[in-house]
Amino acid sequence: MKRPQANEYPIWAENYISKVNGDVFELLNEQKQAVKVLFEKNTDQQNYAYATGKWTLKEMLGHIIDTERILVYRLTSFARNEKQQLPGFDEDEYVNNARFATRDLSDLTAEFVALRNANFYLFKSLSEEELDRSGVASGREISVRAILFVIAGHIQHHLQILKERYHVV
Repeated sequence: MKRPQANEYPIWAENYISKVNGDVFELLNEQKQAVKVLFEKNTDQQNYAYATGKWTLKEMLGHIIDTERILVYRLTSFARNEKQQLPGFDEDEYVNNARFATRDLSDLTAEFVALRNANFYLFKSLSEEELDRSGVASGREISVRAILFVIAGHIQHHLQILKERYHVV
């Protein structure tokens, strides 16, 4: 699949899209196992946050899950030619209102794997015509192809933060 061009997405998306190297489908598939292994190996740190006001490992994984759901909703809507603008979301408010701290990390990990497995069927089914479609979310136009790359890049972004700031391996 070709990479999204700069005119297919807002400037904020470049941070995520730039983290995708190689085949996006291979990366999306590999991430499922990478996330699973990382969180399974670090259950003893599930309530750890690297600084006051930062998310715990459970909250980070919950954020990853919520964001994937929201981005896949956008992807689906625009692939199906939705013309309505879609709202943005405040990631901190979502985490604050989600009660991830009360959840078991192994359940969150299984939820991510199940979500990615289901989403992968959708990702692989998209035609070139659907990938080229776009819509407006958070007040900015973005293509379906760009959203797919943002989904992959968002995980890469958080895997990097987990390694650098949470010191998980």
